[in-house]
Amino acid sequence: MKRPNTSSLLIFSLAITLLSSCVAKKEFDALMTQKTGLENDKVQLEEDLDVAKEKINRLEVQVDDLKGKNNALQSDFDLVSAELKKTQAEYDRIKELYENLLSNSSQLNSDLAKQQQRLLAIEDDLDIERRKNEELARDLATREARVIELEKLIADKERAVESLKNKVTSALLNFQGNDDLTVEVKNGKVYVSLAEKLLFKSGSSSVDEKGVSALTQLANVLKDNPDINVMVEGHTDNVPISRASQYMNDNWDLSVMRATSIVRILVKNGLDPATITASGRGEYVPVATNDTPENKALNRRTEIILTPKLDELFQLLETY
Repeated sequence: MKRPNTSSLLIFSLAITLLSSCVAKKEFDALMTQKTGLENDKVQLEEDLDVAKEKINRLEVQVDDLKGKNNALQSDFDLVSAELKKTQAEYDRIKELYENLLSNSSQLNSDLAKQQQRLLAIEDDLDIERRKNEELARDLATREARVIELEKLIADKERAVESLKNKVTSALLNFQGNDDLTVEVKNGKVYVSLAEKLLFKSGSSSVDEKGVSALTQLANVLKDNPDINVMVEGHTDNVPISRASQYMNDNWDLSVMRATSIVRILVKNGLDPATITASGRGEYVPVATNDTPENKALNRRTEIILTPKLDELFQLLETY
């Protein structure tokens, strides 16, 4: 409950006194009016006071909030100040470095120009090496393809040689079974070796009937293989011929004439003359020493050497 203030009591006492002293009613009414006005003012002042107190409370809250914010700002300010000092120190350090760099800029520019020139030279070298590597890679790929092709050709030729050997063996099957005739593969060639007694009489260059039969069967196989070169080599032992003539002076002549006789039979039975060569080796390429009748018989022989044409292979090799 609110206590009356001093002014109100004074006025009220005055009014009582006046009433007690029988003051005029008019004065009393004026006093009462004044009292009422004062009381109204009092109520208004009390309301204003409450409003003011409420504002004060709000302001105190705001003050406390502002103090908190001020403290936070102060903390932030301190942090920013410290950071500013660090930044200023870093700036001073960088400025010093920058000034040092400026003082050495001429040397640095010169070094930079040299480095750029070196870099350009290295880039040129790298480009050259790159092109070389690309060229080498292409060349390697080409060579690998050629190697594969070459290996295929060699394998094809080896198969062809083996097939030819089998065909020749089958064709001459009736003449085998002893050392008179052998068929074998050496160095990529088929060697058909025929003993003298299978083809010729002693000292003669004319092929006998049995030899003609064997050569005819051989020709039937070879004429179906146009990609074969044929070399006919005549061989003798070291015994001189018993009788010289106008056309035969020694074993060399005999070996050549025997080879020529065989060539004619092969051509007559279908072989292309352009694929056949006749040669005589005489006594100079023996297969055994001429010290026994058996060894001499081995040396008296004719070898027909069959070689696949390797033109395609040689052309491929020339490209390497």
